[in-house]
Amino acid sequence: MNAEPPAAMPIALRAIANITVLSGALQMVKPGWVLGRLSPQPAPLARHLFGTIGMFMVVCGGTLRRSLAARNPDPGLLVWAALQKLGASGAVGIGVRRRLFSPQALLVAAFDLASGLGCLICAWQLRHNATGGDNADLLTVRTRG
Repeated sequence: MNAEPPAAMPIALRAIANITVLSGALQMVKPGWVLGRLSPQPAPLARHLFGTIGMFMVVCGGTLRRSLAARNPDPGLLVWAALQKLGASGAVGIGVRRRLFSPQALLVAAFDLASGLGCLICAWQLRHNATGGDNADLLTVRTRG
């Protein structure tokens, strides 16, 4: 069976992975500069934690990128990338609601929401095509053996 999702989906997700890595690296190196555009008064602790989050963005974006580079991308890794993106979207939305971030940060939340949904759709398509429709263990990451 063909395990390929539509050609545009992996291309879009590779772009998202690249954006995640680059924006995470910028956030990691210049957390005060990035946070200053999203938050009215970033404190030193907030800048530090924001930089730490940037490091995790680099790792998650790199994992997504690596997964998509494989001949047969692992749907389980795409689901985990989706969970990171959806969680980030929710966290940013909560931050805006609590007035920790400016409403401009909702653009970041929307990007992460769309990215997470894209990862879920691609994972579902890969799994559906590879198993003939059985998506029961979509959260399981394949191991080499």
